[in-house]
Amino acid sequence: MKRLRKIPLFGNPQPGTWSAILLAIAVLELGGCVVGPKYHAPAVQAPPAYKEVGNWKPAQPNDQNLGGAWLTIFQDPQLDALELQINVSNQNLKAAEAQFRQSRAALRYNRADYYPTVTAGASAARTRISANRPPPNSIFNGITENDFTLPFDVSYQADVWGRIRRNVESFREQAQASAADLATVNLSMHADLAVDYFQARSLDAQEQLLKTTVTQYEQALQLTESRFQGGIASEVEVEQAKTILQTTRAQAIDVGVARAQFEHAVAILIGKPPAEFSLPPLPLTAPPPRIPVGVPSDLLERRPDIAAAERLVASANAQIGVAKSAYYPSINLSASGGFESSSITTLLNGPSGIWSFGLSAVGTVFDVGRRRALTDQARAAYDSQVANYRQSVLNGFQQVEDNLAAVRILEEEAKVQDEAVTAAQRSLDLSITRYKGGVTSYLEVITAQNAALTDEVTAVHILGRRMSNTVLLIQALGGGWDRSTLPARPECCGKLVSSNSNP
Repeated sequence: MKRLRKIPLFGNPQPGTWSAILLAIAVLELGGCVVGPKYHAPAVQAPPAYKEVGNWKPAQPNDQNLGGAWLTIFQDPQLDALELQINVSNQNLKAAEAQFRQSRAALRYNRADYYPTVTAGASAARTRISANRPPPNSIFNGITENDFTLPFDVSYQADVWGRIRRNVESFREQAQASAADLATVNLSMHADLAVDYFQARSLDAQEQLLKTTVTQYEQALQLTESRFQGGIASEVEVEQAKTILQTTRAQAIDVGVARAQFEHAVAILIGKPPAEFSLPPLPLTAPPPRIPVGVPSDLLERRPDIAAAERLVASANAQIGVAKSAYYPSINLSASGGFESSSITTLLNGPSGIWSFGLSAVGTVFDVGRRRALTDQARAAYDSQVANYRQSVLNGFQQVEDNLAAVRILEEEAKVQDEAVTAAQRSLDLSITRYKGGVTSYLEVITAQNAALTDEVTAVHILGRRMSNTVLLIQALGGGWDRSTLPARPECCGKLVSSNSNP
């Protein structure tokens, strides 16, 4: 049996071999190119100003940025305390944060292709060779030998055409999109809690109004009963007073159904079972604050969902480069080395060293249009993401316009409704005076009472809607988020960092 001669690992039988390998790698890397289109953010049409702003001037003070702590603009300590609990206990936010960590790990996994892969192992074998195997009389026939090996292998794919760089670029942008998705969920959870909170407070105000009205109706019933006992009023008027009193009591009780549901919703948002949470009643009285709006073009930098859509466009653009790199040969470098000996005592000696190295280039000659199909697929995916991005921008403009219109119109409606409440109360006072003077029947009083209560409840509803739409307007504007908070290199950071942070 002819045995292969062991080449000493550290003997350097061919001077300059390793230098030549390193030089070849450097030439391949530095001389390589990155195939695929250069990325440019898709153009979108942004109007110079929002249509629904009109003559309403909401930007006070002049600062056009809400800032990260936008909730403090409502100056409500109870709301601020609840919002802080979302960052700690909200399960939707935890799920979004886990998805970001998942995308960041995928980026690190693909980024490892920049570097060689090194494997190592160990093996031991004891072999007996047949004494009767051909050729006869061989000196190896009938012997028993040991074989101990300690090998390692190095493989490396040179990124000559930029396939690895494009792939890493794509996953980095996906990770940035995931970070923007996390910001979107964060904004949504805080906005949902604020809306539920203000709806609950609006119902507290409505319940307070109804209870106050019940007290007034009880006094009116006592007056009517006194007049009936004195022979001035009829029994019909007494029953009419009882009817409106009990109807109003029922309305006050019914408010508790919706109020309980909003309280339960707040509990879930802060990560607590409803049985372990209670929201103290606090009637809503103050109007919403003014919100700085800015111009539509700012929305491209201030909404995390738009930023996420744009990052997915960039990722799809990089995938076109990955697909086009398949047209070029794959350059692979490999090397192996280690130790081999028949005795474990001499395994790590210099003469037991073995090594080899090689360079290969493999390209596809004919694939029946498979590479073209992959490139077309990548381009179609890019076009789809561009359309999604532009639709996200349009949806953002719509949401801002919708809530601007709601806030502006509801403010005007509130002024008119306040005048209606004042007029209805004046009408009720006159009707009671006329009734006490015997000029009119109790039916006129009941009619005035119904009108006054309806107007006051409507005014409370309008205030609650104004608060909710103000929150939704802040959410539509991005809630103080800024695109610069996206991590520039999410693969190297333990948490979300600004783009100005160093790797």
